[in-house]
Amino acid sequence: MFDNLTNRLSSVMKSLRGEARLTEANIQDVLREVRMALLEADVALPVVKDFIARIKEKAIGQKVIGSLSPGQALVGVVHQELITLMGGENTEIKLATVPPAVILMAGLQGAGKTTSSGKLAKWLIEQRKKKVLLVSCDIYRPAATHQLELLAKQVKADFFPIRVGQQPHEIAVDSLEFARKHHHDVMIMDTAGRLAIDEVMMREISELEVVLKPIETLFVVDAMQGQDAVNIAKTFAEALPLTGVILTKLDGDSRGGAALSVRHITGKPIKFAGVSERLTGLEAFNPGRMASRILGMGDVLGLIEEAQRGVDQEEAEKLAKKIKSGKKFDLDDFKMQFQQMRNMGGMSALVDKLPAQLGQAAQNIKMDDKVIGRTEGIINSMTLQERAKPEILKASRKRRIASGAGVSVQEVNRLLAQFEQTQKMMKRLNRGGMAKMMRGLKGMLPGM
Repeated sequence: MFDNLTNRLSSVMKSLRGEARLTEANIQDVLREVRMALLEADVALPVVKDFIARIKEKAIGQKVIGSLSPGQALVGVVHQELITLMGGENTEIKLATVPPAVILMAGLQGAGKTTSSGKLAKWLIEQRKKKVLLVSCDIYRPAATHQLELLAKQVKADFFPIRVGQQPHEIAVDSLEFARKHHHDVMIMDTAGRLAIDEVMMREISELEVVLKPIETLFVVDAMQGQDAVNIAKTFAEALPLTGVILTKLDGDSRGGAALSVRHITGKPIKFAGVSERLTGLEAFNPGRMASRILGMGDVLGLIEEAQRGVDQEEAEKLAKKIKSGKKFDLDDFKMQFQQMRNMGGMSALVDKLPAQLGQAAQNIKMDDKVIGRTEGIINSMTLQERAKPEILKASRKRRIASGAGVSVQEVNRLLAQFEQTQKMMKRLNRGGMAKMMRGLKGMLPGM
């Protein structure tokens, strides 16, 4: 996401060189380029005008301190204004009420309400340790109710079954009573969507609002719709007492205009961002970190948190003990490393949080998620003995493995070479040779 905007802003900031102070004259062209970059990113025009005016006001006359270049000084101003534009401080989800805390999900059909309901349930269960009930009020699309039921099983949330012929008002009353009776901490209500805003839809969700008295009414909007998404969010905000926004499909939006516009236009904070199709692909929205990613600074803290969530600590400790005891790092251990990476959202999710230069380097060496899948396929085609003792893999065995995995023998050889490099690195780590290990890191991952 934000690829085009990041690239444009990075090149713009490099154009200020050799100046001792930021003045109206030397930032005029730069601000024009920033304006064009924002408009190309599909940021709403009123937002762009206000944003540029604030940057100009704060930047002009600012001295270039110490070793900072003028471009770096301007980046500091732009970074702070991006944070302000997207809401300033984090706005966390509210749950402080007599249980169950009701969260009402609103939005148009196709924006990702049902999937986001499942992702939010998973986030609340894992991050907040809450007992969650998922409820569908979409009586018009049976497939939506069935989808939510399947999601509930996947994320280990409870699901409220509705009766044939029940109306949304009845579902709301019955599910609320069910949640109280079974001591649920949170109840997430997935409402019906439409292809466009209409009177029936607004009346129905307004009635649900009255019955449920939700502590959070979250508007789910597709970031790929750009300015249309912002206009739809504004209409909903005028009709409903919205408390926040969930932006979906940010992983597919290289422009990012909706993320920069929706807070300013609606006055409602962005609370979550959908960053992948996986059930783990929902992040609490952090304006500071998002601003850093837009400016190519990466989100290292987010990367660390992703690692903590995705890495199986028990498996990591087992591997550490195994290496320390002097046992060999084998192909099953190698495969486990890729599975851990997959749990963290795959290489594309990790690269997105790296600073721009490192992220570009990672993309240049083609560490894509398909390679990870092929690697697992090759190892799965081996016998247990072959995984434990890869030295026995001769030509005939390699041909069999390649045939079973649907790859060439060359790819099997490439994987074995990468495995050997990783095995050597593990040995160095066990001997305390961190410097040697870092030099040996190149080649550890597929494609490097």
